[in-house]
Formats: sequence, structure tokens, C-alpha cells
Amino acid sequence: MSRYRKAVRRGHQLRRILDEGGARHVGARLLLAAAKRLGPGAEPAPVRMADVRAADLGSPPPEVIPPVPADGRLTVNWVTTPPSHGSGGHTTMFRLIEHLEAAGHTCRVYLYDTYGSRAADHEPTVRSAFPGFRGPVRDAGDGMADAHAVFATAWMTAYPVFTDPCAGKRFYLVQDYEPWFFPVGGLSALAENTYRMGFHGFTAGKFLAGKLTAEHGMPADSFDFGCDTELYRLRPGPRRDGVIFYARPHASRRAFELGRLALELFSERHPGLWVHLYGEKVGDLGPRFVDHGLLTPPQLAELYNRCFAGLSLSMTNVSLVPHEMLAAGCVPVVNEAIHNRVVLDNTHVRYADPAPHALADALGEVVARPDFDGVAAAASASVSGRSWSAAGNELEKLLGRELRA
Repeated sequence: MSRYRKAVRRGHQLRRILDEGGARHVGARLLLAAAKRLGPGAEPAPVRMADVRAADLGSPPPEVIPPVPADGRLTVNWVTTPPSHGSGGHTTMFRLIEHLEAAGHTCRVYLYDTYGSRAADHEPTVRSAFPGFRGPVRDAGDGMADAHAVFATAWMTAYPVFTDPCAGKRFYLVQDYEPWFFPVGGLSALAENTYRMGFHGFTAGKFLAGKLTAEHGMPADSFDFGCDTELYRLRPGPRRDGVIFYARPHASRRAFELGRLALELFSERHPGLWVHLYGEKVGDLGPRFVDHGLLTPPQLAELYNRCFAGLSLSMTNVSLVPHEMLAAGCVPVVNEAIHNRVVLDNTHVRYADPAPHALADALGEVVARPDFDGVAAAASASVSGRSWSAAGNELEKLLGRELRA
């Protein structure tokens, strides 16, 4: 093909991309092309390959567990990736940590970072995002001090937990089935292998515990999702004027593409209502769309009280969002899936097939309810007894049972 014909073809291609997706879509295409040119080593892997190589799953190291002191106060190491404001997984982890600290136990956080930053670089974020945490923040790469229990909290952190020589029974806080985060391949296999390391699981909801035990032979206990009902609650006064979407374009398990199409259909059918998006900035989607980006919990609680329904899509384990919506009288519309039904276990959640028209129909049915005030009150009441202290109590029971076994 001549250079002229190639240039003409590229011009037509650029015009079509602009027409269909706008300048932002062109920029995304250019970034993707640049990443491909740089090759597979351009972005750091989420796990250090040296840690993977050191982990011989066929020859696990001996487990040494210090005796539990007479007063029952434990020392627990937590290995985690660097947290950020708004991270639901880290929020749940620190809620559990703060519960243990309040009960008199000592917790240390060890950060596992493959991007070259030090724990000292991340500590200000830890302290500002989770001000209730009192323990030290250290580098996992520097090795860990002995403890009664050592927790992996994400698949990549399981490798240093497996190989570190420190004393302590190994546990695994599992909040999602992480092999599903990747296409079938090397990374999905490395994530799946961590469920065969001999750790004892503590999972967010019953679905994960059953799956890990049935498919990988991993012993596991579970905890039910709590909800901060002092913050997320039904408030008198605000007039509901739209719907809301937990939008995470960079987290494929949150199915942003499906949600966007469903909301475009919904907005065409209900032009007088607002569509609010939060989580990540997504850009201008239309005159009735409001792109809030990352919101603080108080801002989010207020916004839920202005919305009839909330679209919360989870292709893997459910997020914290649906319970928080319910508490504020905002009806969650969730994709039909066994993992969502088992974990949520709430008759006020509206399920729909993961297809744009089905999701738009479900949203429309909620906003059309003539008795919505009663619907909102019943939804809020359905989670009034939930608290995070119950999850913390389950963790204490698990540690006491396993460390004295």
C-alpha cells in the first residue's frame, strides 16, 4: 500500500474515531498504542517475580506460632498494597484492624509496593485516610517481625507472606476472587495459586468462602458486610431527582461499559431526571449527566438521599456500595449473579440481567414507583441492624480459635 493510501486510510480512521468517541477516545487509543510499542515490560508487574520464584508451594516453610499470652492480647501483621482515599478494600481492612486495636491487640501494617516507593512515602496517606489506625507502617520488603498471626490481603501480598521467615500463623483476608481480575493467563494463574498456600481464609461474604473451600480446598470463615448506618441513613428533606452510578472505568469487574449504555437509554426515557456518576472521573456524557469523580463518604451519603436508584455492577464479588445505598433509601440495581445474591441477601435489591436494556428497564421501574417514600423507608430499615463490629467480632473469634488449636 502506498504512503498516500495509508495516509488517506488513517485520516478516515481518525475521523470515524472522533465521530464515535470524541477527542478523549482518540487520546486513549494513542496511549494504548504507545503502551503496546513499549512492550510487556513497560508497566511493573503487580507482584515481584523474585517473590513468586521464591515461593515453592510444594515445600511450604514450617509454621511457627508464638504462644498466646495469658491476657489474650495478640500481635498481628497485615501485608497490603499502598492504600488510597476511597479504596473500599482498604477501608474494610482498616475497619477490622481498628476493631482489633480497640480490643487491645497490636497491629502492624507492612506495605508491599512494586513501584519503588517506600512505606514512609505512603504513610501520610495511611494516616489521613484511616486516622483511627494507631500501629506502625513498614516496608514488607525489609522483612517482618514475629507475630501471632500474619495476614495476606490481596493475591500479590500472599507471596511475601508465604516466604517471609517471621513467626505467625498465616491467614488470608479475601475480599474478591482475584483470578477473575485478569484474562486467563499467567497473572490469573499466579493469583489462583495463592489459594493453595495453606493459609486460613477470612472472606467478605459467604460466596467466597464456599468457592475457595470447594475449588481449592482452602479452609475459610466469612463475615457479613457491615454498614456505617450513622453516616449512611435516610434523611428527611432532600428531594430525589435522579439516579446514581458507581462508575469505575479502570476496574473492569465494575462493568462501566454496560452501565454507561444502560444510563444513556434510561436518560433518553426519563429526560427530566439527573444521572449522577461517582468513583472516577469519566468525562462529559450528556447534559443531564453529572460527573462527580471521587466523593467523600459524607458527600456520598448526601447524594444517595437525592437519588431514587443506584446502579452498582459487580462481575465479581459485590462491593460495599449496595448496602450503603439501601441505608440511605436509594434502591440498588445490581446485575443478576449468584455471588451478588448470596452476599447481599436483601429483598429490597433490584436485580437485572447484565444487558443495557434490562438494566435501564430496572432503573425505570424503580423511579416510576408511586409509593417510593415507603419503598425508601423499608430499604433503609432492612440494613438498620448491620454494623462493622459484627465483622470484627467474627475475626476475633477466628483468631482465638485457630491460634489456640
